Amino acid sequence: MNLAVSNILSLVTFLPALGALGIATLNRESKGNARWIALWTTLVTFAVSLLIWINFDKSNPGFQFVEEAAWLGPIKYKMGVDGISMLFVILTTFLMPLCVLASWESVQERVKEYMIAFLLLETLMIGVFCALDVVLFYLFFEGGLIPMFIIIGVWGGKRRVYASFKFFLYTLLGSVLMLLAMMAIYLHAGTTDIPTLIDKGNLPVAWQTWLWLAFFASFAVKMPMWPVHTWLPDAHVEAPTAGSVVLAAVLLKMGGYGFLRFSLPMFPVASVELAPLIFTLSVVAIVYTSLVALAQEDVKKLIAYSSVAHMGYVTLGIFTFNQQGIDGAIFQMLSHGIVSAALFLCVGVVYDRMHTRDIAAYGGLAERMPIYAACFMIFTMANVGLPGTSGFVGEFLTLLGAFKVNTWVALFATSGVILSAAYALWLYRRMIFGVLDKPSLKAIADMGPREIAIMAPLVILTLLFGIYPAPILDVTAQSVKKLVAQHEMAVKATRSAAVAGQKN
Repeated sequence: MNLAVSNILSLVTFLPALGALGIATLNRESKGNARWIALWTTLVTFAVSLLIWINFDKSNPGFQFVEEAAWLGPIKYKMGVDGISMLFVILTTFLMPLCVLASWESVQERVKEYMIAFLLLETLMIGVFCALDVVLFYLFFEGGLIPMFIIIGVWGGKRRVYASFKFFLYTLLGSVLMLLAMMAIYLHAGTTDIPTLIDKGNLPVAWQTWLWLAFFASFAVKMPMWPVHTWLPDAHVEAPTAGSVVLAAVLLKMGGYGFLRFSLPMFPVASVELAPLIFTLSVVAIVYTSLVALAQEDVKKLIAYSSVAHMGYVTLGIFTFNQQGIDGAIFQMLSHGIVSAALFLCVGVVYDRMHTRDIAAYGGLAERMPIYAACFMIFTMANVGLPGTSGFVGEFLTLLGAFKVNTWVALFATSGVILSAAYALWLYRRMIFGVLDKPSLKAIADMGPREIAIMAPLVILTLLFGIYPAPILDVTAQSVKKLVAQHEMAVKATRSAAVAGQKN
């Protein structure tokens, strides 16, 4: 690990904020300059994150590139990444330049403020995945609400104010409980250091269930899990295209990441005891929201409900407590980050031309937009989980892990694969195939060079990771192996201590 920059995680985290500061110095009329500064800032940030990726030691299951400094008394500024968080940092930095390009022409009002909001959001999202102190994690985790609230509330659709407040209040309410749990952890353990809490936290069994539920309240809303998912379709429908991309691709993954970073290692006994609850909610989410997706007439709402269903596989995999299930959950999160981002970008392409998201307004687009139809088909197949696409690998590993734990849960979850094929192919047929008989579509133009440049890397990654998933699985393997081993040891040790206490 020979990096020229010692504080590279701080650099990759706060570079976007520096770019936002640069844009803030521009006058309001400098729309072009604001766009170019945002684009170059996100590209440089992505390049720096690739340096971290290249120098990352896949054989090391612990935290790497660790930075530590005194901050607020016992609370330290501490950053680091392991095989789990590394991938989410890359996903975030990869998608942000595409978000800037996607907003290049569609956003014409308050461009300067829009780009500032997105760059600040990038800093806060990267910070979530790098933070190694509980309080620092909480500040980044909650801070991301503010720019997203502004993005939906200012640049969203007709019901943007309602959607932004609903998003903010839902996620904030759950996070207040998590803050109380963090305070309880500090009072018991005397530290807010995440690695120390994972290795030596030894939280009392009597506390674990309550602490687990407090963290669950926040992470379940963030993912979102059924039945606290109702904010997501409204937020997606009203958000601008790039806002929907970030929401689906990155912000939703913070819930799954939180389960992996906090719930499993810090509250192992409670995680095992409450796993049946997670399995039940996951299966309901997979089946119910897939059926709801079939009834949608708004293409964004359909994809939003699809996201809830796919997050059901993630929670299912995480709480299998085995290598295949957790590997599958992480892979599913990353694959969904790419595929859902691409699907929302596809919606943005036709929305910019037609200014409607009604599925009935389209039909026969293959005749006028063959490149668009081909891209949309690849992402639709990945969303279904077709072998050869990234969507298959995550779902297969997750179901394999679930099958080892509970055959019935795996069986019911597998029905989601059939349902996803139903709503995804139904959407594709109605929009792309059929007769081009609507006058408004007669002159619709295919994707231009900018739009092709956005879609090309997403198409490549969707197919590459479907055929060759090793670049992701090799990075996560050792960290997941360590997590599973620590979890098993903690459960055994806690139960042995409880038995010994009963005998005495």
